[in-house]
Amino acid sequence: MTGTVETALPSREVIAEVQAAGGGVFRLCYQCGKCDVVCPWNHVRTFSMRRIIREAGLGMPEIESEDLWLCTTCGTCTEACPRGVKQIELGVALRRIATEYGVFPAAVRAVPGVASSLRADGNPLSEDRGKRADWAAGLGVRPFTEGMEVLYFVGCYPSYDPRLKKVAVATARILEQAGVDFGILGTRENCCGESIRKAGNEEVYRTLARENIKTFIDHGVRRILVSSPHCYETFKKEYPEFMVHFEVVHIAPYLNTLLEEGRLRIAGTYGKKVAYHDPCYLGRHNGIYDEPRAVLGRIAGLELVEMVDCREHSLCCGGGGGGIWKDTPMSERLSNLRVKQAREAGAAVLATSCPYCITNFEESRLTLDYADVLEIKDIVEIVHEALL
Repeated sequence: MTGTVETALPSREVIAEVQAAGGGVFRLCYQCGKCDVVCPWNHVRTFSMRRIIREAGLGMPEIESEDLWLCTTCGTCTEACPRGVKQIELGVALRRIATEYGVFPAAVRAVPGVASSLRADGNPLSEDRGKRADWAAGLGVRPFTEGMEVLYFVGCYPSYDPRLKKVAVATARILEQAGVDFGILGTRENCCGESIRKAGNEEVYRTLARENIKTFIDHGVRRILVSSPHCYETFKKEYPEFMVHFEVVHIAPYLNTLLEEGRLRIAGTYGKKVAYHDPCYLGRHNGIYDEPRAVLGRIAGLELVEMVDCREHSLCCGGGGGGIWKDTPMSERLSNLRVKQAREAGAAVLATSCPYCITNFEESRLTLDYADVLEIKDIVEIVHEALL
């Protein structure tokens, strides 16, 4: 099999390769096309997951096509599928084959470099591993030691990205105010590996996962708190493939628990109209819809409004499935649509609880010239502001 598939007839060899890569579920598909109807990409361009599934079933996948890399793994199609085809698994399987043969279209040429950065420094941003905890300078955040209540697993973007560092700082200050005994791993923390796995590089994912698991065990970690829904998904559902189980909590429901238990009290006000965006991996993939809204609902003066596409119908920001590293034309950015929906709902603040969403929304806010009329906030930033 080469980068360009020239098979004229169904190829048993190619079908077997797709199955070996984890994509055998295509056999369940009866081509109803419901996946295409609900796919967010069809808001901005023509894209057919149904066609990709059909080509895989015939043993003729176009692994050199950019379409193979469009899926953000948002989960909308899997919820709509009447046959349980598991389109995400098929798409990832095809990307594994493309990765094996070194086939990367222009839009995803950054992916091999990302993989190299993950191997060398444990993050996708080509940042120095030694600076992973620099965001915490002067905050009194301690290294995690066995017996602490929770490990705060910061994640790559909140560790390095200037905008997302604010989320990490706000999280640490909230935890301190609530009296949570927590620590961080600092330079011992690796990327969770979720996105590079969805981008087809299983080898790098498994290396990162094994290193993280060893670190967790060596440090006596039992409970892991994360800022990213992608870390949450991976630690909760994928790391058990290595026969380990850790208690994993995302910051949004954890904040709600702290408030319910009385460990955290919000005394201030936040007099703004806020629209909450459900991240795909917090909402559709893990069913966490109510807790973030409950947190925002406890803040005096805050008016919570809903966008047209909300909860299980939330519109993907475009960052999942390795999309955060993809070169997407301005006219095709799903985040632009979401930011417009926030404005249409009358919101002054678009809130969410995912680093990828914040990154994409911040860029769209500037692109659409909304800088003076719309703020992008993680809910921990809103809570922190209301605490002061």
